[in-house]
Amino acid sequence: MQTLVKAGFAEQTVNKSRFIAAASYCETEREVGAFLRALAAQHQYAHHLAYGFRIKTADGIIPRFSDSGEPSGTAGKPILQMLEGRDLMNVAVGVIRYYGGINLGTGGLVRAYSGTAKMALDAPTIAPFIEMQQISLSINYKQVDELTRVLAKLNGQVLEKTFDEAAHFVVKLPAIKVQAFVQQFKKQSAN
Repeated sequence: MQTLVKAGFAEQTVNKSRFIAAASYCETEREVGAFLRALAAQHQYAHHLAYGFRIKTADGIIPRFSDSGEPSGTAGKPILQMLEGRDLMNVAVGVIRYYGGINLGTGGLVRAYSGTAKMALDAPTIAPFIEMQQISLSINYKQVDELTRVLAKLNGQVLEKTFDEAAHFVVKLPAIKVQAFVQQFKKQSAN
């Protein structure tokens, strides 16, 4: 599996119709919705906004697409197939179409939507997908600096922190490293 490191954009004109694609990293369906709303707001006079996305959740992979009023299977489905073919995870692609007055036919639509999506996915940097996991843990104050150092090494991040008699953290880190991370701080807390 792979994912996007930065967003990608592409634009092409096919028989007077203008196609604009944007590809973005999104971890949740809510993030996908925000990404698509922002894209739609930038192109308020567009005729169609077809999209496809794949999100990995605790329940499995969620693949979705929309043809946005284009003939069934000619817009969103080819975008989703592009994501599946490249095994991209937590990626959304939206393709805007400004209708140019010439009907492209089903084959032409598939080529235009998938081609523009492909161009947007070719533009950004792609890296291996690393499944992240969110955990909560409480540590003593002496461990706070070490926790932030270890988390930075793992490319994790602190999502929340509160302090009372102990330091309480909600962190996100690679799922494969969670068990060792928790054990490291559990042993030190016991001392």
